[in-house]
Amino acid sequence: MEFKQLVEVAEKWCSSVPFDLIFAEEDDERRLDFYAEPGISFYVLCPDNMTGGVEHFHVWSESEDCLPFLQVAQDYITSCGKKTLLEVLDKVFTSFRPLLGLPDLDDETFEQYHAGVEEEPEADHQQMGVSQQ
Repeated sequence: MEFKQLVEVAEKWCSSVPFDLIFAEEDDERRLDFYAEPGISFYVLCPDNMTGGVEHFHVWSESEDCLPFLQVAQDYITSCGKKTLLEVLDKVFTSFRPLLGLPDLDDETFEQYHAGVEEEPEADHQQMGVSQQ
């Protein structure tokens, strides 16, 4: 994929998450840098099959606090099959949810399960062992 298209994918992804694309460089390496408050940063090296660059996406951070969270995403990238930039970015976002103060969700099953569930008002809940007759 052309680097310009990768940048467009990254910018679109940033519009729906708390990360900003702060740097995009193609000269030495095809690198996209991202940042979100409170001080969460990472970058993605993009594959470049034309010039012999990296074969797969690679995520990394200069921040030691971020590295353990990126390990899940890096493991995902190196697992079977080629990944798209969007898949990689989504996995990184999922990995960083605890640092961003968001609920830690392993997958979409939680959201899918609760999407159709309407909570009842607190007063309508029956306490265990107490009959409301």
